[in-house]
Amino acid sequence: MRPAGRVVHDYADRMAVTPSGGSLPPSPSVPVAPGAGDGAPGMPRRRLNWRRALVLIGVIILIAACAIFMLFTLGTSLGPEALLVGTAAAVLPVPVLVACFLWLDRYEPEPLKYLIFCFAWGAFVATAASLTVNETAAGWFEDQNLPVALTAVLVAPFIEELTKTLGPILLLIFRRREWSGITDGLVYCGLSAIGFAMVENILYLGGYGYASGVEQYGPATGAQQVIAIFIVRILLFGFAHPLFTSMAGIGLGIAARSADRRVRFFAPVAGLLLAMMLHGTWNLLPTLTQATGQVLISLFGFVGVMVPIFFGMVGLAVWLRAWEGRLTERVLPDYVRAGWLTPPEVAALSSLGRRHAARVWARRVAGDAGLRAMRGYQFAATRLALLRDGATRGLDRRPVDRDRTAREEQELLHSIAAYRSYFVGRDPQSPVGVWDGHRYHLRFPDGSQRAVEAPEEPVVPIPVVLTPPPPPPPFPAGYGGPGWYGPRPAAPWPPGHR
Repeated sequence: MRPAGRVVHDYADRMAVTPSGGSLPPSPSVPVAPGAGDGAPGMPRRRLNWRRALVLIGVIILIAACAIFMLFTLGTSLGPEALLVGTAAAVLPVPVLVACFLWLDRYEPEPLKYLIFCFAWGAFVATAASLTVNETAAGWFEDQNLPVALTAVLVAPFIEELTKTLGPILLLIFRRREWSGITDGLVYCGLSAIGFAMVENILYLGGYGYASGVEQYGPATGAQQVIAIFIVRILLFGFAHPLFTSMAGIGLGIAARSADRRVRFFAPVAGLLLAMMLHGTWNLLPTLTQATGQVLISLFGFVGVMVPIFFGMVGLAVWLRAWEGRLTERVLPDYVRAGWLTPPEVAALSSLGRRHAARVWARRVAGDAGLRAMRGYQFAATRLALLRDGATRGLDRRPVDRDRTAREEQELLHSIAAYRSYFVGRDPQSPVGVWDGHRYHLRFPDGSQRAVEAPEEPVVPIPVVLTPPPPPPPFPAGYGGPGWYGPRPAAPWPPGHR
């Protein structure tokens, strides 16, 4: 018996129970694959050994301690009223900025706990470390009779970008398999930068804005200064911190999907250095303007340097989003040839518009349960494509990683098969059919049966069933042959039968 095409190296045999025949599948509640609650359907949960438990506890304690430190520091320096005003104003843009980064990550949403971790790391750990280092450096410059403004150019860019990026770096070290590429790097680093900017804006809005204005002229002036700073720092330049740290995110994303050790080291370093240089240039502009009195320096630097970089990064992010969205088109055809998926299903995963159309169709034929199943199916299929892509790139160097990939793949195939059972065969407008890896074998209402080639540009999945393959042939140590996924499901009737 000839095995299916090569997919994911020499891994353990994979079996998925798929619905068979043309009868309607049962309608229990929609299955939830392991890890589905974290945005990664089909992912087997990772055991939390004592080392990882200690790291997790340590990170939680560190973030909590830094949060308390920042609350005490800001509360002491600003006062309760200024702290409240600054916090209220600084929080306003956060939902909008977070939504922009989450929009990039709609194909394979990252687990919520990791998103919260990155945001909290930037908001508390990065700000606490940066504030301490910047104040120490400012004091040293003052003792040496040097301009304190040098801190913003020579110290702040390096410590702030390093600390903002350190959280995503830890996530890459301990959860590399959660990274799908540069888009994830932009999301994780962007959220860390948003958290950092939020707390920094509390200091500017509450201290340099409200508290300073109240001290000089009263509450009305304080409110006016808060509005002025809000317009400049948030409405005009609110993208600054996410833009800087996104450079490091690109480097981390490249490293996450590369098997070359040199790339995995130098890409994050290069991205981090670029972020520091861009941040330093940004801080240098107002410093030179203040020293020379030439406002045109800031204007030219902003319009000629920062704006083009910003729009270039936006264009790159949109392009990367589309490119990673088409990953399923490049990878999943291997599973089509093996009989696990059909061509229309792969085509319907290639864009958000097609995914939405598939969800609308699933809801029409199977109700809310079908909608939830289609959503889970799409996430699981995307994860399967990422898993396959990572394996072909050689990311799994150790046998334990390859075994885990095989287990994850098996879980994902089982999840995909379970999700399909909620909408396959339920559309009365479509004939019953079976996909054999090459063509459809359809049974029409008049009783005729014929083979039909797959359409070139389908929008929603054609609801055909996949018959379960027979058990795999025996191999030593429970492993199947190279790339074994089971033979293509055979049609329930002879293909040439009429």
